[in-house]
Amino acid sequence: MKYTAVAIGFLMSFATCTSNADTITDWNQTAIGVLKAANIAGNPWTRSMAMVHVAMSDAVNSVQGRYARYIATGDLTRDASAEAAAASAARQILLQLYPGQKALIEEAFTTSTKAIPDGAGKTSGIALGEKVAALVQADRAADGTSAPDTYRPVATPGVWIPTTPPIMAQYAQAKPWVLKSADQFRPGPPPQLTSAIYARDYNETKSLGGVRNTTRTAEQSDIVKFWTQANISPAWQEAARQISAGKGLGLAENARLFALLNMAMANTFINDWDAKFTYNFWRPVTAIRNGDMDGNEATERDAGWTPSNATPMHPEYPSQAAIVAGVSARVLELVVPSAQSVPVTATDLDDPTKKRQFASIKQLADEQCNVRVWGGIHFRNSLDVGVDMGKRIADYMVEHSHKPSQ
Repeated sequence: MKYTAVAIGFLMSFATCTSNADTITDWNQTAIGVLKAANIAGNPWTRSMAMVHVAMSDAVNSVQGRYARYIATGDLTRDASAEAAAASAARQILLQLYPGQKALIEEAFTTSTKAIPDGAGKTSGIALGEKVAALVQADRAADGTSAPDTYRPVATPGVWIPTTPPIMAQYAQAKPWVLKSADQFRPGPPPQLTSAIYARDYNETKSLGGVRNTTRTAEQSDIVKFWTQANISPAWQEAARQISAGKGLGLAENARLFALLNMAMANTFINDWDAKFTYNFWRPVTAIRNGDMDGNEATERDAGWTPSNATPMHPEYPSQAAIVAGVSARVLELVVPSAQSVPVTATDLDDPTKKRQFASIKQLADEQCNVRVWGGIHFRNSLDVGVDMGKRIADYMVEHSHKPSQ
């Protein structure tokens, strides 16, 4: 029954696709559907999406040679179908990662390739896609994301600490895509607890983000409810598809765009985890309940303060949502220079009737940041640092990967 419900939603998403959807954007939605069916989120979600899109980009450019490939080398297979190669690469990655979703994946593959004429080109393309997928899988096999969780909570003997382990702490040492290391863009430390910036941020979050809200509007509360963790990254996939449709991007251009977007997004869960577990900065729920211990006279303690959003199980600084927003908006701006002129809509992953509309990707990015304060789980400086960090990651990614072929 679970598969049937997901499959129906998946097929409905195709029915609402733009008229110029292609193999890349179709498999972007397929991958999201597979990950939803497999109940995958957060760090592994972005890793999977990056693998799918890097494999598709390398497959397409092993035929067309429009852009530099990430892993694949050798002569181009000009007689192969680029569409078949892309579909085959995506299919192979998803089957290897999520064999329990085979029926959904194979259904999508049949739909994706049925319009490609049978013959040598299709056969060659399918074989090429499988070959490229194997190269991507081999490259990421030792990326450190599946290393044992050895996080050691800082504790004083006899003093209670939360017993739920942090989420995916091993990503702090994982191998990023394209970047030199996980700490390449590590920001400086968070503000001193005695600083004016910290007091400003403390009081903003305390005022706006608590369950016993004093200044948050009803509209802001509704927006917080929309931006669950499950919607943040998929919203940027949807925005990219809408921008692609609005600008009429072709197969190779889409392959490049989605590969860069998803590699950059996957990197944020590595670069940010490095910073988070370097600084181990406290969340508002801890800070505000202990406001009398920070040495700052401008931060009044609220012993019963509770955030309106559930606090994620990883340190506060910098904000992951902000880095995702910064890196995604920047990649879209760099790869599609007129991307800011395209209005975008974000759709709730669980309830497609719920949508948020934006005049630009900047508005989308700004809202994704603001809700982390309105939900009481971040401080403003963490958002500002996160957006800047995301932009720097994006700049490096676009400069050093998937360049146009000369």
